[in-house]
Amino acid sequence: MTVAFRPRPSIVRRDSGLYAYERALARRGLTPIAGVDEAGRGACAGPLVVAAVVLRKQIQGLDDSKLLTPAARERLYDQIVRSAHVGLIVIPPAEIDARGLHRSNISGMRRAVAQLTCGPEYILTDGFPVPGLPAPSLAVWKGDQVAACVAAASIVAKVTRDRMMVTLDAEFPAYGFADHKGYVTAAHRLALETHGPCPHHRFSFVTVAREMGENELGAGVA
Repeated sequence: MTVAFRPRPSIVRRDSGLYAYERALARRGLTPIAGVDEAGRGACAGPLVVAAVVLRKQIQGLDDSKLLTPAARERLYDQIVRSAHVGLIVIPPAEIDARGLHRSNISGMRRAVAQLTCGPEYILTDGFPVPGLPAPSLAVWKGDQVAACVAAASIVAKVTRDRMMVTLDAEFPAYGFADHKGYVTAAHRLALETHGPCPHHRFSFVTVAREMGENELGAGVA
């Protein structure tokens, strides 16, 4: 009887550096490798932005976007978009309200990977598995802190979204979007209580829904 050969699994230590997953997969011939992450999942206003990134070279200073200063994120963003393959999807609040946050997120990850100009042989996702991807994939806990391509995706997604929220702040200055980027803060709650939600809030979110009441949409609030 013939027994099928199964390669021994690789063990990737979380303290082996940010490129350990990529190196382990490359030793198995699985390149290119895409990392996927999103920004804005926990916000109650603004879009959900999903990025997929295939790095073509190592980039110094990569880390989880949340652990970097805004200046460092901007610098790394420029390096990533110049030297990597990038797929980017922006999901507006209305779509999140209609489909639900998780379904929108999963769909956005598939669509971001589909935008890549090179077909990945393997895909790393941050935190949870994503069915329906075009290549084998692995969900990595805190992937943006342990896998370089996921960290790069987190930076692209966050910088893109932060820029959009600054633009929205100019249109709806009463809400302070440039400061809190649509996340729930004391100042944001106060703005919602005072003005009600604007069209860029997520009406399916409890924080926004409870402020609907008698308030009218705050469109055009100066």
